[in-house]
Amino acid sequence: MNLSNRSRRTTPQPTGPLRIGSLAEATRTSVETIRFYEREGLMSAPTRTESNYRTYRSEDVTRLDFIRRCRSLDMALPEVRALLEVLDQGGADCEGVNSILDEHIGHVALRIAELKTLEAELRELRARCEAPQAVSSCGILKGLAKREVGGDAAARTPHVHVRGAHVR
Repeated sequence: MNLSNRSRRTTPQPTGPLRIGSLAEATRTSVETIRFYEREGLMSAPTRTESNYRTYRSEDVTRLDFIRRCRSLDMALPEVRALLEVLDQGGADCEGVNSILDEHIGHVALRIAELKTLEAELRELRARCEAPQAVSSCGILKGLAKREVGGDAAARTPHVHVRGAHVR
């Protein structure tokens, strides 16, 4: 996996065996997240010392940087896994990578449209209560209770509110 010079790290990449804490520090990733990626099969199982400490190589730093970059682009674990498989297998071209990214762009575009609709509904609700007044007269609370804004919001296709994974 040759991804050198792609990370945003300003410190030099560590060399030699690393323990999990050093890997976490080098990649700005929590130890729990590293273990999670190992359980999910995104990171290979590390070798162990005689004392049973996990040890990692510089290639693991590069791979973890790649995973974190994908996650920073809000890619779901199956998307990251598919990209890693393409990367690990090499191959003649990157058609599969293009397909994965095109599908992800579609998910992002859909979420943007959903968020724009949500924003419009929230602005409409907010306009119902321009000045402080008694709670019993609050237009926002009345609107929420009566489902008057934007139809039945609860009946719309569910979406993950913050940085969620896509349904595949």
